[in-house]
Amino acid sequence: MSTSSFTSAKPAGAKPIASSRSGSRSLQKGAQTRAAILDAALGLASHMGLEGLSIGALADVTKMSKSGVFAHFGSREELQIAVVREYHAKFEEEVFYTAIRQPRGLPRLRALFERWVHRTSVEVDSGCIYISGAVEFDDRPGPVRDALVGMVRDWHAAIRKAILLAQEVGHLAPDADPDQVLFEMHGLILSLHHDARFLRSDGALARARTGLERILGSFATPAGRKADAETRQTLPHPATAAAAVAGTPVPGRKRA
Repeated sequence: MSTSSFTSAKPAGAKPIASSRSGSRSLQKGAQTRAAILDAALGLASHMGLEGLSIGALADVTKMSKSGVFAHFGSREELQIAVVREYHAKFEEEVFYTAIRQPRGLPRLRALFERWVHRTSVEVDSGCIYISGAVEFDDRPGPVRDALVGMVRDWHAAIRKAILLAQEVGHLAPDADPDQVLFEMHGLILSLHHDARFLRSDGALARARTGLERILGSFATPAGRKADAETRQTLPHPATAAAAVAGTPVPGRKRA
């Protein structure tokens, strides 16, 4: 809505422009405060789990009053759900939207896996909310569990679509079971997270990548292997993620 149309809808003598600007500033400040609280909550949840979140703990971290934090979320459950959605948005931005720049087929499928691996390697020192949340809420029905399940299913659906597209363009064999390929890819990520974070195994990343090569080796067509080889050099160098898993600082990269 333009300023002129907004003004014409107001009675004479009113100050719509000033009121609009004041209201806009208030909304902007409120959104900025909420974003700051949510960012702090995401950091807490990454290290302590969703169950470690509380209005009180968040008030301490943000140096706000409990009532101030409560005003933005209303309840601990709403806060947890907001954190799940924020995590999913960041995950999509870093993994999905980066990977889909690759051509359809095996190049895109590999890029999705490589970005997923990279994200997992960065989270070795903090934790993956999808994985920790599954442990916390696997047998606890409710809105938080529903939000977690919905986000993970959305991500799985994206991977499954990439698998189907790879079949459509002739990069994966028609008899490859998309659900089985997805299951095995997700299994590699879970194993990577467990062995790198819990066991501190230096070889976890290499084994995850070897696992992907075996999956693709079983179903990739000659055309798929050719397309894959032609685009692999555009993906992040494996040493970057390997250094993250081993705890070695990587120049130019900030910890998540």
